[in-house]
Amino acid sequence: MQKRKYSLTHPLTVQLVSFTPSLCSFQAERTPRSERKRQDSFGMFDGYDSCSEESTSSSSSEDSEDEVPSIPASLPIIKNNGQVYTYPDGKAGMATCEMCGMVGVRDAFYSKTKRFCSVSCSRSYSSNSKKASIMARLQGKPPTKKAKVLQKQPLMAKLAAYAQYQASQQQQNLAKSKAVPVECFDWGRYICSNNLVGAPVSCFKHVPMGMCWGDLAEGVRVEVLNSDTNLSTKVYWIAGIVKLAGFKALLRYEGFDNDTIRDFWCNLCVPEIHPVGWCASSGKPLVPPKSIQNKYSNWKAFLVKRLTGAKTLPPDFAAKVHENMQFPFKKLMRVEVVDKTHLCRTRVALVEQVIGGRLRLVYEESSDDFWCHMYSPLIHAIGWSRSIGHRFKRSDVSKKIDGQVDAPAPLFSKVKDVDQSGEWFKDGMKLEAIDPLNLSAICVATVRKVLADGYLMIAIDGSEAADGSDWFCYHSTSPSIFPAGFCGINNIELTPPRGYTKLPFKWFDYLRETSSIAAPVKLFNKDVPNHGFRQGMKLEAVDLMDPRLVCVATVTRIVHRLLRIHFDGWEDEYDQWVDCQSPDLYPVGWCQLTGYQLQPPAAQSEIKEIPPAVPKQKKKAQQYKGQKKKSLLRLKEEPAEVDEFTFSQGISDQESNGSGSYYIKQEP
Repeated sequence: MQKRKYSLTHPLTVQLVSFTPSLCSFQAERTPRSERKRQDSFGMFDGYDSCSEESTSSSSSEDSEDEVPSIPASLPIIKNNGQVYTYPDGKAGMATCEMCGMVGVRDAFYSKTKRFCSVSCSRSYSSNSKKASIMARLQGKPPTKKAKVLQKQPLMAKLAAYAQYQASQQQQNLAKSKAVPVECFDWGRYICSNNLVGAPVSCFKHVPMGMCWGDLAEGVRVEVLNSDTNLSTKVYWIAGIVKLAGFKALLRYEGFDNDTIRDFWCNLCVPEIHPVGWCASSGKPLVPPKSIQNKYSNWKAFLVKRLTGAKTLPPDFAAKVHENMQFPFKKLMRVEVVDKTHLCRTRVALVEQVIGGRLRLVYEESSDDFWCHMYSPLIHAIGWSRSIGHRFKRSDVSKKIDGQVDAPAPLFSKVKDVDQSGEWFKDGMKLEAIDPLNLSAICVATVRKVLADGYLMIAIDGSEAADGSDWFCYHSTSPSIFPAGFCGINNIELTPPRGYTKLPFKWFDYLRETSSIAAPVKLFNKDVPNHGFRQGMKLEAVDLMDPRLVCVATVTRIVHRLLRIHFDGWEDEYDQWVDCQSPDLYPVGWCQLTGYQLQPPAAQSEIKEIPPAVPKQKKKAQQYKGQKKKSLLRLKEEPAEVDEFTFSQGISDQESNGSGSYYIKQEP
């Protein structure tokens, strides 16, 4: 007999290199038709002469180990198109490796019991079949050696039970968290009708599954509810991913080939999405869609052919989603956050609401609130301001309310340690910075005060308040500050100081006129991560001028790690410059997953008010073309037209996603 060989090309994939054709017959060809009463690991029975329950309750008393015992009469029977679907037991058809979760043809699996895809998996399972090791694998941890041997119970049954438990817990938590109704915006129709591309989840490290999305791509198979059926009970079918956009996937049922009539969009992180094999381990029936139920006479053989070598979701995918949906910040935790009425200082606020990692903070001694992400650079642990010398508004509250607790310092995002002992920023140094009050503009700015731990107080030249109330705190490694000449070398419009008349703006002339110096280039952050964003990608982004709103948006330009975000349906003057690692950017489907309200493009709906759970939305006047939209403190004027300034040295790495050098060497 010709030996069977297979190669492991993916943790979820077994590809058959060669095999004897007779091995793919699932023993159905080795037994009379009347005796073919076994079910496969898809949860399917086929080939019955009769669909009566009596015919499904009897079988040969001399079944081999690979054959399935008689079907208990208590199991639910579903009859459809001459086929019977009922509980599976994984003894025929396709198989899933109990060690690594690979899907493949059962006859190609190793050993007589067909439980493992290879010798190595069988040996690994034997050496790790201890209670602690199994639980460790379920939790995504490395196996441990300190445990007793488990009772003989199939691992896949444990995995299925654990996944089902996690899914039910996740569903309960999601139901509790949905205090904000999700806007009824159809991302799928929007993407398909305009042939758009959504930024992949792997671009957003701060969102659920952002660090463990893996290589989910087109072609991955899943088990989902079959909506194309007349049956009263829930049945399932296998579908393949046709297109991915963030968390959302365009799915097509197996058997439709190139027919798009039944394609549908679904969020891959909802509990209704399962890896191939889930139905078999959970006792759920697989039923082909009624539109194509007569297309094939043997659906089992069809599925075997289509799924051999295909990829599916990891077996612990649902557990990881549930784990990633847990957020450490809790209601009534106290934090320090920027005062939106005086940007130069912070004040104490209480966490009032947590949705998807976004925090609704209510200022102490005030009813005003402020939305930001838990990884935002605008929030800090209690005591942060005092430790670095930042201005702080003291509270007159002498006694904490029951349940209030200071948020632990480890919950906040960490900044890079810097050495301030050598050459460092000094008061009065000039630079370029994103205006926190008008995020569409990069402006001429000045270092007004050097704080501890690498923090700087920055002011926008020509528009700062006399009392310094609009100074803004940036860390020296912040991607929102740049050396003089950055805009010129990267063909970005630089906003000159308000009232400055010598246009076009020239940095050398300005430094000479103001008797100031530019901050040394080497002090700025030059790291450019391989972020994965591309021009034209769709995403969900916070309107940072009104941070309660998360809107449909597009990446319109990329300059190294800097992204130009455009809000669909709004004019370009509302665009914002945002860092590629900003916690205020989210993949398509994030709002649906977390229960946050998504603001649709302005052109598709009238301006609406946010429900009571979120304060009233400020209406944007789209036809307004004078001043910029209302900021936290003031309105910014239109930037003057400026010619780009270039230096004699330095190479532009414009529109780069790599780590090229985009800073310049200044001439004296």
